[in-house]
Amino acid sequence: MAKRKRLTPARPDYLEDNRPAPGLTSMFPAEAPRAAPPVAQVAGATAAQAALEELSGELRAARAEGRLVQDLPLDAIEETYLVRDRMAADDVDMEALKESLKARGQQTPIEVVELTEGRYGLISGWRRMTALRALVQETGEARFATVRAFLRQPQSASDAYVAMVEENEIRVGLSYYERARIVARAAEQGVYPDEAAALRGLFASASRAKRSKIGSFVTIYHALDDHLQFASVIPERLGLSIAKIVKEEAKAASLIAKALLKAEPQSGEAEISALIRVLNNLGSKGGKPPVAKTPPKETFGSIQLKQSRNGAQVTLSGQGLSEAFLAELKTWLHARDT
Repeated sequence: MAKRKRLTPARPDYLEDNRPAPGLTSMFPAEAPRAAPPVAQVAGATAAQAALEELSGELRAARAEGRLVQDLPLDAIEETYLVRDRMAADDVDMEALKESLKARGQQTPIEVVELTEGRYGLISGWRRMTALRALVQETGEARFATVRAFLRQPQSASDAYVAMVEENEIRVGLSYYERARIVARAAEQGVYPDEAAALRGLFASASRAKRSKIGSFVTIYHALDDHLQFASVIPERLGLSIAKIVKEEAKAASLIAKALLKAEPQSGEAEISALIRVLNNLGSKGGKPPVAKTPPKETFGSIQLKQSRNGAQVTLSGQGLSEAFLAELKTWLHARDT
């Protein structure tokens, strides 16, 4: 009797498995993936190239139009490209700015103009530049050796000066003396034909009254700039009094200069006190009332604000000085200095 051959059961997953059965691989090789038609390949490559060129063009335009933030070496930026409007930085404010840069980094880019390849001129952001340079010296950390910047392309020197002034006016307002000084210096540099044009051009958005006050401080700049050590802290009312008496009294400027030389003030408050004394002496001789009276106390809800006579100190008091209020005040001060 013939011996029967045992058969293996059928594979239940045969239809679910696309792999060829054992032993059939060589007989039925796997079909190679079909290549895209030449026309499709060319179209795809053309589309990819067009997208790349569009992206490159957008980046170039963003850089040229000042919409692209760049990290630039501090040493590549010339701070003396423009005559700076800000004369000095307050030590307390500068320390607060440095602490903010340590904790949060640079939040607002500076503005520069490209001079030559790899060299840039500073338009605005002098305080941030100064703080970063100080941090590099103090800490040696590489993160402070670069500065975030917008690349600008001012059409003229006057546009660059306007950009610098407007940035400082918005962030940390210049003193009246600093405003007057940049008006006079811009005219001296030939950026504007005269001081009147410089005043109108640099402070076009200011009110007529404000421009008039800046013009009064220009008088102080011409009469006493060589003798003032802390000119930027002169308060508005005192400055207007100085300008008025200098215009009216021929010898007033020389008398004020001699008084400052004799006083040898070592701080802004000391210099302001010396100016008040000499003005009061000049006023008493001419039968005029003393200048720089103590400003009245102002009330804002449950908070009282009192300003010193020389305008260099402000005192807050009242039940509204809660911890929450002080925290908000500190946050605001840090934000406007960053």
